[in-house]
Amino acid sequence: MTTASASFRQLTVAVLTTLIGASSALAAPPQASAEAQARYQRDLAECNSGQSNQTAVTCRQEAASALAEAQRGALRNQPDQYQANALRRCDAHQGDDRVACEARILDQGDITRGARSGGVLRQSITVTPAPAN
Repeated sequence: MTTASASFRQLTVAVLTTLIGASSALAAPPQASAEAQARYQRDLAECNSGQSNQTAVTCRQEAASALAEAQRGALRNQPDQYQANALRRCDAHQGDDRVACEARILDQGDITRGARSGGVLRQSITVTPAPAN
């Protein structure tokens, strides 16, 4: 009995040591974790200020989920990818409409940001002369 009990203890210690080592190896670097916490605090402040375009409960849930993903290293902010995706959506247009679409994505024209505008509203005005009679 004592041999089995000692073996069980050794196995338990080995498993726990492995789990602790694996979790620390998989954890985000301390700087990334600090950045994630700082971002979480900013997100919560936005939720509590009413500046978010979500309900306070949903906003807090999203902030907590983003923090968890960031701590796992699975949340990446890729502004270049966002812009490339937005420009790709301009492929649906032809000619001048496509040029105007790309200009809006590249921050030319009027841009309104916020919950009232539904996120980001990009607007440009093109004046074309009336056809001659």
